[in-house]
Amino acid sequence: MTEPTIQRAYRAACPGCGAPVEFRSAQSTHAVCAYCQSTVVRDGDRLERIGKMADVFADYSRLQLMASGRWKDRAFTVVGRLQYRYGGTTWNEWQVVFNEGGTGTLSEDNGSFVFTLPAQSTRELSAAEHLRVGARTAVSGKPYTVTFNQPVALVSAQGELDHLPRLGEAFAMVELRSEDGEVASIDYGTTPPSLSAGREVRMADLDLKGLREAQVRDDTGRAFNCPNCGAPIQVKLDASKSITCSSCDSIIDLTRGVGGELRHAEQHEPVRPLIPLGSTGVLQGAAWQVVGFQHRMGTEPGDDEHFGWDEYLVFNAERGFMFLVDAEDGWSIVKPTTGAPAMPSSGQHASYLGTRYGLQYAYNAETTYVAGEFYWPVSRGQRSFNRDFAAGKNLLSMEQTPGEMTWSAGHRVEGELIARAFGLAGKDAAFKRSDASPLSNSSGLGCGTVIVLLILFIVLLGLLRACSSCDPTRENCTATSYRSSGGSWGGFSTGGGHK
Repeated sequence: MTEPTIQRAYRAACPGCGAPVEFRSAQSTHAVCAYCQSTVVRDGDRLERIGKMADVFADYSRLQLMASGRWKDRAFTVVGRLQYRYGGTTWNEWQVVFNEGGTGTLSEDNGSFVFTLPAQSTRELSAAEHLRVGARTAVSGKPYTVTFNQPVALVSAQGELDHLPRLGEAFAMVELRSEDGEVASIDYGTTPPSLSAGREVRMADLDLKGLREAQVRDDTGRAFNCPNCGAPIQVKLDASKSITCSSCDSIIDLTRGVGGELRHAEQHEPVRPLIPLGSTGVLQGAAWQVVGFQHRMGTEPGDDEHFGWDEYLVFNAERGFMFLVDAEDGWSIVKPTTGAPAMPSSGQHASYLGTRYGLQYAYNAETTYVAGEFYWPVSRGQRSFNRDFAAGKNLLSMEQTPGEMTWSAGHRVEGELIARAFGLAGKDAAFKRSDASPLSNSSGLGCGTVIVLLILFIVLLGLLRACSSCDPTRENCTATSYRSSGGSWGGFSTGGGHK
C-alpha cells in the first residue's frame, strides 16, 4: 500500500540568512532556521524574523527532524523540537505532523515516551494555582490526579512549531494522570491554556525511520574530566542527566551541558552494590544493563529509627528504564507508571488498572549514596514522602515532593532469580532476603517457640543499645530496623510527564 504523503507545504526564504524555511503543517505558526537559528513567524505568504534561538543542548537522542513513523496506523513526520527546563531537568517535546493533517507531540516521560494529541475541555481549565499536587480533578468529566505543577521555561527549539513560548520566560505546566494510564498536560504558556492527552508508547512500536545513527558515548563530545578530581569521565546513556565519578564518587550534574560549568557534589563512605555497574542480565525476555545504583534511607513520621534499601537502575534500548529494588523483606522489579492510581485522602489504599492495593508503609525517604548514570539529576539529600501498597505479590508505590507526585508499579521476585539473571548464581546466599515470615506456616506458638522469641528479644535490645551511637546514614546501623520492600521504586521524582 502506498504511503500517504503531505499534499501541500509552504516554503520561504529565511529573512535572516536567505536559506529555505519550510512549513509542512497548516497549524504551524513559527519555525527556527536550521542555518542561522533565526526564529521566524509566519504571516500570510511571508516570514518575519523575531529573534535568534539558543542552541539545542546535544543530548544524543536518536530522534531528529524529518524522522518518520506510524502511530495507530497514522503516518507522521517529526518537524519540530521544543527543549524545556525546570529546576535542574531538561526534556524534549518532539512536534509531529500527520500526513493526512493534524499534529501531535512525542514527549519524554520518566525514561519512556508519551504520544499526545491536542484535546479540548468541555469547560474552562482551572488556573494553575488551584491545582494542588495530589488533589483529584476532572477534565471533560474524566477524573485525574494532579501529579506535577511547576514553573518551566523554553530554553531552545528547532524546526517547525505550532506555538512559541518566550525563550527563558517561566510559565506553569501541570500534569494530570488517570487511573487507566492516561496522561494529560495543561500548558499555561499559551492564551488560553492548551490541553493535550495521550498514553505511553514504545519506540519500537512506532516503526520509526530516519533516526540518527546510534552513537557510542565514548566520543570526545561526551568525554571530560571530573571537576573534582580530574579523572576522565565518559557518558554512555542518551538520557543521562547526572553521573558519578568512578575515582572520587562525586556526583556530577550534566544538565548544563558538557563543556559548561559542571556542578558536582562529593560523596564519602561509598556503598558497594551487589550487582556491579555495567552488568547485563536477562529479565522478562530482554537484556537489561545496570547503569545506576542508589542507596536510600527512610524513617516513619514521628519515629527516629532508620531503615535502608538499594535501587538498581537498569536499561534496555527498546523498553527504556526500570528498577530492581533490594530491600530487607525481598526483591522487586518495578517501573514508573504513566497513569496515577486513585487514592482516597486517608491514603489507606489505592486502585490502579482494576486492582486494589492496601497500604503497607508510609515514610520519609532520603537518597544517601548514588553511583552510575541517571535520567534525572539525582543527588544526595533528595527527600520525598512515600507510601508503599501491595496486593499479593503486586506492588505499587507513591513518591511525593512539593511540586510533584510519581507512581511506580511492579511485583516481588525471588533474589535467586536476580542472581541467576546477572550471572551471579554462585552468590545466591547474598541475594536471599526474608521474603516470608518464619511463623507464617505455624498454627500456634509452642513453649519452645516462646522461649526462643524471648531470647531473641533480649539480643535485640542489646543490638539497639550497641547501635545507638551509629551514624543513621550508614546501613550497618539498621540491623534492628525493617526495610520497606518497595522504597521509592523509581528514585527521585523527575518531572511528571516531561523528563
